[in-house]
Amino acid sequence: MRRNKKLKLGIYGHPNAGKTTLANAICEDWVGKSLGKVSEIPHETRKVNFQREVVIEKDGAKLIFDIVDTPGITTKVDYRKFLEFGLPPDEAKKRAKEATKGVIEAIKWLNDVDGVLLVMDSTRDPLTQANVTIIGNLEARDIPFFIVANKIDLPEAKPQKIESIFPQHIVVPISALKKENLDKLYETMLRTFR
Repeated sequence: MRRNKKLKLGIYGHPNAGKTTLANAICEDWVGKSLGKVSEIPHETRKVNFQREVVIEKDGAKLIFDIVDTPGITTKVDYRKFLEFGLPPDEAKKRAKEATKGVIEAIKWLNDVDGVLLVMDSTRDPLTQANVTIIGNLEARDIPFFIVANKIDLPEAKPQKIESIFPQHIVVPISALKKENLDKLYETMLRTFR
């Protein structure tokens, strides 16, 4: 990592993996306020959100960074999915168009981030085209990252499945919503990105 330079840390992953919930938890803990709106409807975050000047200090170590909360990355955005959440057709089509632009924006941001928290929903199969593509891009660009296995508060969570599929990468199980295991997350951030 680059010393004496404020870092840009991206939060990447699938829609509804808990990226913004994680960004909110980090911001609440270290800045005193939330960053973005969270919803059960996929692609609530359709543009990159920033929180500048986050400072984590723990056990004599310090990390200064800007959070870059990206839209969810997926291989397909279908407006009909939004109809299932009760959105009217016009709004569903508008959201799908914005979500598609958001996916492109998130990918472009890989050129500007210094590190990534790759959030995976531990209740879902982690072996997806989007996850494999994100990891491949991070490795090809030599961007430091680790995997955040989110939603461990749910009974169907299987963070060990993520660990077994991606054994070459650090995996930190957390619940961003319940703020479980965030101390381990912060320790891993300090080790990985300082």
